[in-house]
Amino acid sequence: MKKRLIVWAPVVILAFVLFAALGGQIVRFLWNALLPPLFGFPKITFWQALGVLALCRILFGGFGLGGGSGHHYRRRWEAMTPEERERVRERMRARVRHRWGFDRPASESKGS
Repeated sequence: MKKRLIVWAPVVILAFVLFAALGGQIVRFLWNALLPPLFGFPKITFWQALGVLALCRILFGGFGLGGGSGHHYRRRWEAMTPEERERVRERMRARVRHRWGFDRPASESKGS
């Protein structure tokens, strides 16, 4: 086990560094090619591009590894009986109706 870790650790580190370098270059190229001419934004450096890449990962991608949260819900959905699925659907419909104000009387306004 330790021998396997010793062999794979440098490979994983190198792959991460290459991925970050390539991702930073791609973000920098796309930013500098598109945003300054279209919107007048300043050009950015490689390090700023890495920062933008990290920020996007934090805001939109999370920190989890392996398939995202949808994978967990898909397995739970597949394990449900048809009756359980219908109850989940009805709860979601009720949540949407409540959120958009469809369960309120017509005389009641959304802002009050």
